[in-house]
Amino acid sequence: MAIKTEYGVKKNWMGDPCFPTKFAWEGVRCSNTSGNATRIVSLDLSASHLHGLISKNFTLFTALENLDLSYNNLSGPMPDSLPTLPSLRVLNLSGNYLNGDSLCKNYTGLLVYRYDSDGCTLPSPKKNKGTLIAISVVVPVLVVVVLLLAYFIWREKRKPSDPIFVQPVSTHEPERDSNESGRHTKDHRDHLPNTENRRFTYKELEKFTGNFKQLIGQGGFGLVYHGRLEDNAEIAVKIRSESSSHGLDQFLAEVQSLTKVHHRNLVSLIGYCWERDHLALVYEYMSQGSLFYHLRGRNGAAETFNWGRRIRILLEAAQGLDYLHKGCILPIIHRDVKTSNILLGHNLQAKIADFGLSKHFISDSQTHVSATAAGTTGYVDPECYLTGRITESSDVYSFGIVLLEVATGEPPIVPGQGLIIQRVKDKISSGDISSVADPRLGGAYDVSSMWKVVETAMMCTSDSVAQRPPMASVVIQLKESLALEEAREGSSTRANPGSDLAGSVFTVPLAR
Repeated sequence: MAIKTEYGVKKNWMGDPCFPTKFAWEGVRCSNTSGNATRIVSLDLSASHLHGLISKNFTLFTALENLDLSYNNLSGPMPDSLPTLPSLRVLNLSGNYLNGDSLCKNYTGLLVYRYDSDGCTLPSPKKNKGTLIAISVVVPVLVVVVLLLAYFIWREKRKPSDPIFVQPVSTHEPERDSNESGRHTKDHRDHLPNTENRRFTYKELEKFTGNFKQLIGQGGFGLVYHGRLEDNAEIAVKIRSESSSHGLDQFLAEVQSLTKVHHRNLVSLIGYCWERDHLALVYEYMSQGSLFYHLRGRNGAAETFNWGRRIRILLEAAQGLDYLHKGCILPIIHRDVKTSNILLGHNLQAKIADFGLSKHFISDSQTHVSATAAGTTGYVDPECYLTGRITESSDVYSFGIVLLEVATGEPPIVPGQGLIIQRVKDKISSGDISSVADPRLGGAYDVSSMWKVVETAMMCTSDSVAQRPPMASVVIQLKESLALEEAREGSSTRANPGSDLAGSVFTVPLAR
């Protein structure tokens, strides 16, 4: 964590780096080296934008076998004690700007040492002096030529005739371009980001969806249809309806947000359609629907996931939300976190969706964004209504409601019974967690695991914004809750080797 802070490492490093195994930190590999303790044995920080000196904190990893710091912007000398770590076998410092005598030592033994030979300040033989002068002249000239060629190629690709570029960010309807059969625009005061996202025509969407044959969902933006691309990849096509309250601003917000964020727990945007009469977004298809559906089902009744599966879904969603808050270059506030915006793939991997209301922080010093309260009733932070200020804690509050909804199986608001927060407060005062837990679980859960989730939810929904934890802390609590439940499931399976119900997962068919 000291290294993460020192270099500003942009990785999802939270909680225990080694446990649970499936959630080990990116670039970190652990091993049970001593028979009773798990240690970090490999650390890969190659191409991680590290700047400055090599931290002496690296020398504290006494069980480290592999350290890769290649292709960063590290400078200065290498700590003398680094190559002498007792377990180190591979040390890669290539692609940096290091100097010092320690780089030039011929390390013997089992250590595989990689570095740039020009980092050593060794005297050059006189007979090579002319060659070095020639190289010092030719190389800069070649670099200038290559840069000029790259610039002209880039400028050629940026011409407006390329249909991938030049999309206006304007609240006015696009103007028809008479030189083109599609409906592009002429006022280029602002643009959608230059990304790899595909721009579809409306006719293409008709083709890929079979003329919008299979309806798979509906939201505030419009109807969602199932489709298949040329390579048979499944997609979800969200078409804006005329009656939608979401306008061009929300459409552009979602496109701009999803072209800047890439995380395994965020739904991927494949492309978009923007013609005069049609706005559409094309996403990866999440075959198992939303978490809301699995909690409610048709007419409010559904076979549901066991407790272990529920925590995994919550953990993955929390990781996606934490990435939005801390992992992006420009932090993003989602503003509409709810169970219907947590989608599940064919392997039940959870991903956050629907960025139509999201807002960016402009700078690191910015602590909030001023905006009209938006979102879904029951999930919206009351602080937003009072102050008009939205912060990361606004999303934390909404996620706290999601935690309660998943733990209890109840909706955020029940007519005649009020908000879920107050209902849960009334129940936990008795100290009996079974009165809070979803009765459909049949008591099949670790009590401490359930308490941890409920207590985390209550902290997230605290009236005091300052007392709400950041999403990074929520992720840690959910990892611990999952570990407790997995331990219970493991012991239950060992006690009943003929039964496979302890870890079973029940799924439901998708609504058509």
